[in-house]
Amino acid sequence: MTVAEETEVTLAVGQQKELPLAPDPAGRHPDREMHAILEIGVRGGRGGPGRTGAPVPGTGPALAEVLIVDTSRSMLHPAAKLHAAKDATVAAVRMLPDGTAFAVLSGRFDATLVHPGPGSPVLAVAGPAEREAAERAVRILDADGGTAIGTWLDLARRLLKDQPAPVKHVLLLTDGRNEHDHRAAMALDTALDACEGRFVCDAWGIGDDWDAELLLRITRRLHGRARAVRAESELTRAYEELVAGLLGTAVPELRIRLTPTPGTVIRQVKQVVPNEQELTPVPAGPGGRGAEYVTRAWAEEVRHFQVVLTADPTGRETGEDLQLAAVEIVVPDFGRPVRLPAPQPVLVRWTDNPLDASRQHPGVRRHELYQQAGAAVAHAYRAWLRGTDGRATADRELARALALAGELGDAQLLGALRLIETAPGTGRVRSGLKDVDWQHLILSSALTTPPEPPAPAPPARPRPSGPRTGGGAPPGSAPPGGAADPPGSAGPAFPVRPDGLVECPDCRWLGPADSVYCGGDCGRLLRGSPA
Repeated sequence: MTVAEETEVTLAVGQQKELPLAPDPAGRHPDREMHAILEIGVRGGRGGPGRTGAPVPGTGPALAEVLIVDTSRSMLHPAAKLHAAKDATVAAVRMLPDGTAFAVLSGRFDATLVHPGPGSPVLAVAGPAEREAAERAVRILDADGGTAIGTWLDLARRLLKDQPAPVKHVLLLTDGRNEHDHRAAMALDTALDACEGRFVCDAWGIGDDWDAELLLRITRRLHGRARAVRAESELTRAYEELVAGLLGTAVPELRIRLTPTPGTVIRQVKQVVPNEQELTPVPAGPGGRGAEYVTRAWAEEVRHFQVVLTADPTGRETGEDLQLAAVEIVVPDFGRPVRLPAPQPVLVRWTDNPLDASRQHPGVRRHELYQQAGAAVAHAYRAWLRGTDGRATADRELARALALAGELGDAQLLGALRLIETAPGTGRVRSGLKDVDWQHLILSSALTTPPEPPAPAPPARPRPSGPRTGGGAPPGSAPPGGAADPPGSAGPAFPVRPDGLVECPDCRWLGPADSVYCGGDCGRLLRGSPA
């Protein structure tokens, strides 16, 4: 295997390090939450043209796929929806490489195994004969009955339960709302509890009566993405692009391991780009202090995660960088070489300067703006549902969402909002809208993008020799709104013991010789010069 085939994972930690040490003049307890943005990227590992998605010899197929087709009665109104669903499902099956485990389900009040056939305890294995048999079974599907999505997902869970493929994926299509949940053998909430962490689910809407909040509810729990097509004819191409992306998976599973120093508490970890998803911790690390957060099905892409920590400054030094937690990336072995980044610290600098403590990292602010824009869209939609009585509120909330999208510089969101607007610049909801127009907007407002990278700075002029006379930041200080890079291994370091460990002079913590920060009680800098 060549170096070009190696998959590389990158990690960058962005934060504003200062937190307030003392109460404000009114005696109120200060906010001691540290928010950090983890930018994690995956690149390489596809192995060149023609090998996208190919399993490594001896490792087995990389993907197990379940395709769920809504066959409730509403799929016949118009019948173009069912025809499009069949065409798209067949196209997806045709793309599955030989050896891929797969199944096709039909969803109504209950779920039926269309292929490999009712009652089969295992998935089909893709090959020419199986793909043709699946196509025949899909082509004769008819529609009747109601919609109970929890039952559909539960059957997918049971089929995927014993599959060894590293990527387990469900592709769900529906044209309606989960109207018959009360009649289902398993309610949707119960099914989501059972399915979470078992597979990734992408959910698609088709037609004019699907529910964006329902799709988002499913995909946020099952770590997929919610999407929809405006025209039935778009579905086949959308499915083909999605399956191609799955087959190009570079890393089936990636774990974010956080190890806090004593006194630090992990409050929350969530994905914020390309969409928001809460992550549930699993224990990891020595002493039970660490936690891992599982993410799945990485293509060549970059995702952002927000970490929220709390800490107590009692007895800590001010004006000094201290480690609150170590961030490490862990990738289980899946048969290909992966180059992982070095662990990085989340830092704190306790300060009694209110101005320093009030600064916010741009990535944290950006996510807050997306949350506000999504809320404005939701408020505008609810007001629009009230008709004439809600018109003024809908206009006001639309104008607010447009302003937030402009501040974010998100062209995709701006474009989606302008489809709702009477005319550019009016900030008013146009007449003649259908409910489905709002559903598309709600999905668009749930997508997030990272900020545009800054333009390259001009080459720095040589610094004159002699004392600095002001007007610049001292070496190693943080740029405006952000944090300086963690100190490197240059500079004085404490001596390495004969056993290969370094001892912190303050709290006597023992750690690897190349530790930059103490992982014990004090979290102090061990190598390099303080920022």
